[in-house]
Amino acid sequence: TVLNVPKKKGGFRLNAKYLKMSMEYRNLIDILMSDKDYADIVLYDGEVVNVITREIYRADIAIKGKYILLVGDCKDLIGPDTLVIDVRGRYLSPGFIDSHMHFESSMLTVTEFSRLSIPSGTTTLIADPHEIGNALGPVGMKAMADEIDSVPNKVHLVVPALTPDCPDLETAGYDTSSKDMEDLLNYKHIIGIGELQGFSNAKHVYRNTPEIITDLLASTIYAKSKNMVVDGNAPELFGAELAAHIISTGGKCSCHETTTKEEAVEKLRQGVYLFMREGSTQRNMAECIRAVTEEKMDSRRCILATDDMVAADLETIGHMNEIVRRTIKEGVNPVEAIQMVTINPATYFGLDDVGVLAPGKIADIAIIDDLEEMVVEGVFIDGKLVASKGELLIDLPTYTYPEEVKNSVKIGPISEKNLEIRAEGSTAKVRCIEVIPDQNLTGKLEEMVKVYNGVAEPDVSTDTLQIACIERYGRTGNIGKAFVKGFGMRNGAFAESVAHDTHNIIVVGTNIRDMTLAVNRVIELGGGIAIANKGRILSDMRLAVGGLITDELDGHEVSSKIAELERMVKEDLGCKIHAPFMHLSFLALSTSPTWKITDKGLIDVNNFKILPPIV
Repeated sequence: TVLNVPKKKGGFRLNAKYLKMSMEYRNLIDILMSDKDYADIVLYDGEVVNVITREIYRADIAIKGKYILLVGDCKDLIGPDTLVIDVRGRYLSPGFIDSHMHFESSMLTVTEFSRLSIPSGTTTLIADPHEIGNALGPVGMKAMADEIDSVPNKVHLVVPALTPDCPDLETAGYDTSSKDMEDLLNYKHIIGIGELQGFSNAKHVYRNTPEIITDLLASTIYAKSKNMVVDGNAPELFGAELAAHIISTGGKCSCHETTTKEEAVEKLRQGVYLFMREGSTQRNMAECIRAVTEEKMDSRRCILATDDMVAADLETIGHMNEIVRRTIKEGVNPVEAIQMVTINPATYFGLDDVGVLAPGKIADIAIIDDLEEMVVEGVFIDGKLVASKGELLIDLPTYTYPEEVKNSVKIGPISEKNLEIRAEGSTAKVRCIEVIPDQNLTGKLEEMVKVYNGVAEPDVSTDTLQIACIERYGRTGNIGKAFVKGFGMRNGAFAESVAHDTHNIIVVGTNIRDMTLAVNRVIELGGGIAIANKGRILSDMRLAVGGLITDELDGHEVSSKIAELERMVKEDLGCKIHAPFMHLSFLALSTSPTWKITDKGLIDVNNFKILPPIV
């Protein structure tokens, strides 16, 4: 397992991984320098997308084992057993990297997300297990890391240094802090610390909970001592607040919460790696990319990421190839757009073996038929063809999680009385969260509602619905209550145990009866989604793993089930917003302005306060 290399004084030792690499590299050199062996595969006469020099030119790519042997004229590396694949007229790109995503938001296991994303050219995923970390702590994050052993693509985790993000404003299932970092950062497949949401609201955290900053710094400096990354999270931060946030990450900072051109310019000027988010419901790339297309800023620190992608989108429109396509449509040169999902993220994360097509790099390659439309025809991972024409060619067995990460709902059923918002008089002015489609951000409104028997009632005529967040871990018994505008529902209610980031049970509805019924069904399922109308459950879906993920359905089945549930929410409840479950889940994100809901109540994010629902 070790290689002892003699020196004049002593020697050095290589572990098994690097011993194997040294032998593989020597074999590559022998092939190139002699005529005794040949390439396994040659991709012949393709249009190579060189993300190092930002150019496209005709060349071959020779592959030996899992490595790229040569990019150029490879005819001398073709032997009697070499597989020659004619790729004339097609483009050869490094495999794509999604630099910030959450498996939990798709409700898919690592395996099923990989099954849906690999055929569209994604070969590397950087996942933040922030959601399962909030629900279950290190046991959940390690369980996800264990699953990575079962997939062929490269999957790396960046773990949260703090859960919950705002301890004074919400309740998580587990309180993560610096005490957990040594254990987590030395676990397999974990390469750093994820988004520092605990210091997103920089000024108010500094004034109200300064101990959080001290603890975060202990974690980030430990990560830096191990040459690991630390992701930032800096929505609407400028000047001194942005500078403080950058320093809290150890100086090398990313941010995926940028929503305006002005923010993008400021962050690029301050050295931040700009993760331009373009997911299923949060679409910020078109605004961020204006820093490049209009201000002509250098794009080397611009990176495309999805953050949250639903199964149906992965299955029907693609993954990073679709995000690159949209970026090209915004006026970005195709090679420059591809850089944003290859060499740029590989540089940020220190992934030296992927992200470019060059000798000695891993042969993760996307074969693209139409560069403008980003139609991916074939995908190589580790030098093997794993997908062709949108179909996966390899078998990925279904992965089942251990029981220790299931049954995370620790509370009993609630009553209708638990959801009542008490008020005096015949009418009441109420505080109302305003949903902003395709954004994490929300607005704030005040509306008038009627009061019956001392209870403020939702009003569907003005789209003023009730929303509640129920602590599900059995730690406090808290229930936060408020009103919300933007769903357009006319009937019923729906609830889910997916509510960023602490993932308590969140419910929205037109009446307390159906809201209570939906919540109690989620509790009965041990986590999941439930739709209620006119006193009965219309449908549901169990999310057994941490109340966030299903390991009972494959990717296609999850996509189909969510489509069925969304159709019911639209047709039976009258909901007007697309991807309603994801939009609802982000109304609990207490680090994203302006108003949100947690188990502790209505949160004024900008001022770090809990507000009463009645004005």
